[in-house]
Amino acid sequence: MAASTPTGPAPAAESRLRTWLLEGLADMAKQQPGAHADPHRAHQRWWRVMCLTGLDYFSTLGYQPGIAALAAGLLSPLATVVLVAVTLAGALPVYRRVAQESPHGEGSIAMLERLLSFWKGKLFVLVLLGFAATDFLITITLSAADATAHLVENPHLTDILGGHQVAVTLVLVALLGAVFLKGFTEAIGVAVVLVSVYLLLNAVVVGVGLWQVVSSPHLVVDWSHALTAQHGNPVVMVGLALLVFPRLALGLSGFETGVAVMPHIEGAPGDTEERPAGRIAGARKLLTTAAVIMSVFLITSSLITTLLIPQDEFKAGGQANGRALAYLAHRYLGSAFGSVYDASTIAILWFAGASAMAGLLNLMPRYLPRYGMAPHWARAVRPMVLVFIAVAFLVTWIFNADVDAQGGAYATGVLVLITSAAIAVTIAARRAGERGWTIGFGAISLIFLYTTATNVVERPDGVKIGSCFIAAIIAVSLFSRLSRAFELRVTKVVLDDPARRYVQDMAHRRIRLIANKPARRDVAEYRDKIRQIRADNDIPAEDDLIFVEVTVRDPSDFESEVQVRGAVLHDRYRVLTLESASIANALAALLLEIRDVTGTRPHIYFEWTEGNPLNQFLRFFLFGQGEVAPVTREVLREAEPDRSRRPRVHVG
Repeated sequence: MAASTPTGPAPAAESRLRTWLLEGLADMAKQQPGAHADPHRAHQRWWRVMCLTGLDYFSTLGYQPGIAALAAGLLSPLATVVLVAVTLAGALPVYRRVAQESPHGEGSIAMLERLLSFWKGKLFVLVLLGFAATDFLITITLSAADATAHLVENPHLTDILGGHQVAVTLVLVALLGAVFLKGFTEAIGVAVVLVSVYLLLNAVVVGVGLWQVVSSPHLVVDWSHALTAQHGNPVVMVGLALLVFPRLALGLSGFETGVAVMPHIEGAPGDTEERPAGRIAGARKLLTTAAVIMSVFLITSSLITTLLIPQDEFKAGGQANGRALAYLAHRYLGSAFGSVYDASTIAILWFAGASAMAGLLNLMPRYLPRYGMAPHWARAVRPMVLVFIAVAFLVTWIFNADVDAQGGAYATGVLVLITSAAIAVTIAARRAGERGWTIGFGAISLIFLYTTATNVVERPDGVKIGSCFIAAIIAVSLFSRLSRAFELRVTKVVLDDPARRYVQDMAHRRIRLIANKPARRDVAEYRDKIRQIRADNDIPAEDDLIFVEVTVRDPSDFESEVQVRGAVLHDRYRVLTLESASIANALAALLLEIRDVTGTRPHIYFEWTEGNPLNQFLRFFLFGQGEVAPVTREVLREAEPDRSRRPRVHVG
């Protein structure tokens, strides 16, 4: 007894930790849209959900004017006008169509997923998930880094926090993780307060800035003279603004989140899950209103920051670097108002990471577990939060909590998602026979393809980071798929009436099934197969035998329901036919279903497959076929540990 006492508490502590981690699946999945959403959750008015989206979208005002000034210099207002034009005439129509085509929060990735099948479709989705992870994770780290910049540059905190940007950013990221580990509730209510206060304070700052510009007409004159001296005629200026526009792509963030939160939007009384017209209308109002509000703020903030802030202050180490509007708040409205503005900006930037985290927790469980490309614990929220926070720590350390350095990676993720959405709606419009919309969306797709390509060429670090995420996701996914290869992946077995009659007819005697790979399906095929099986296994001539045939549908699928159909061929051979992603898994699921229905352990008979075992395993892994007999037995062994209840597998 004394020797075993010290080891007692350890398993209990481990069990409590495991229970706490996996508890998140039940508690927090209800707060997330998507595959684990609670169907009874309270829906919200579209304008309240817009504030949840606005955590990501509107918070870019904290750093977008400064990034625009660094990218375009004195041309910042003109480049911002181009950005707004692309937003209202490009991204907005695209995502209004995405809302119509994907009203349950699947987003543009699901639209493209439906266009491709087999492994190429899965790999394509994994690539898009990599860029989506880049978008959302960099949102977390970039927003936290910019919140840190506002803290450090505040006159009251500069001496205390100066030089500790990385540490402060890591603390903010950790606090974000703590929110989700504790339980992310009432997010929309908090978002409404934060966004309302933030937009109101920005309206005050922009209003004061515009008054300063109006009161000092020479500012506009000096700016126009400087533009002419630098760039010559207006045609050159417009051309340069078009070229610079891709660097301002951060101002397009938030649209993918806007469609992801659609399940939260209150619909109309007549809405159905198949056709939620009210929800779609609400989502379109959300997207349009957010785009218009943001467009107004982008143009006005770009104008006043360019005219009122010296260009050197935007550079690294300058007081307006990453916090242009905060600089104006302190300069024209005093330290007290500036500190209030800083506090509001810090809060929304920090909580913007919460919006991005919610997007990650919605997106990844929607696809990876369904593909078999994630461990079991990936269905729980808390373990995934720990993984994402660890990655955010790594990104923060690599980029040294620098807002400007992360802009390229963020823009790449945003642009790839918007480009994929534009291509998806173009294809949808073409399939619907809408010639005008097809041409329009096609033109928008070309614009975003150009923007994405330009951004990649000018800032290759973005695609490098995205490639790292893609490589990590694919590696983890393939490892997970391998580790779960012998898992029983059939969610449900449904027997039609003839199949059920065959099973019940054999229930009072030994149930014998023959696994058959169908070829010609003529009389000779079934006659010769029965002779071979009886000879190999010494089965008496009077014992009944039923053929089982599996047709592989899409071997890249993981979890699926199996329909079993019974038929009599050539007036004498009873055959059960199934369709599945894997022959072995379908057979194992059928055997367990027959056992549970009849209370009798069935027997199934195979012939050995000729060929190299490694090649046969690869055929099973990639194409659902290969050496079926031992794989079926292994799936049964994992699904039913009790040997006395396990169906019998015979190979001759």
